[in-house]
Amino acid sequence: MNYVLNDRESSKIVEFIKNFARKNSLWVLAYGTGCGAIEIPPTMTSRYDAERFSVRGAATPRQADVLLITGYLSVKTLKRVIRSYEQMQDPKYVIGFGSCTINGGMYWDSYNTIKQLDLYLPVDVYINGCMPRPEAVLAGFAKLQELIGKGEANGWKHYKENLEWYRQNQQKLIKNWKMPDYNW
Repeated sequence: MNYVLNDRESSKIVEFIKNFARKNSLWVLAYGTGCGAIEIPPTMTSRYDAERFSVRGAATPRQADVLLITGYLSVKTLKRVIRSYEQMQDPKYVIGFGSCTINGGMYWDSYNTIKQLDLYLPVDVYINGCMPRPEAVLAGFAKLQELIGKGEANGWKHYKENLEWYRQNQQKLIKNWKMPDYNW
């Protein structure tokens, strides 16, 4: 019995294979600020062994698939996070780690703390807590892998489509920075 796939079916199969490969090969660039970076080393060591879930560290933004932003961000560090994010290749994903990336955490009333990361970069998964334990970090990666497998982790596409909106929000905080023009 011969069965011929039409274009729609074959593109679905190709997309399934791509998403399967993407979710099972996550290279993470951890951008650690403040106390947030303290939970990453235990997550990667033998006790929790994040690599068994296909999560590995990357050395540079160009090698990374996931930008893991741990801890609070100030106006000064936001510029560097944006630059790191934009150096990453597509598809790329962002995980906001800890309550500081969600609402400023214990620094919520500081004039210099970013209160809501998703106004400046697209966040695919938030991991709440102050500081989230390695178990929560692994659960966050599992959630991201689930979204990638379903084809729903599209923050990078949203960033490109709404670049002007993100740029306006970024420029409200970051003064005197010539942001690059993109021709994706």
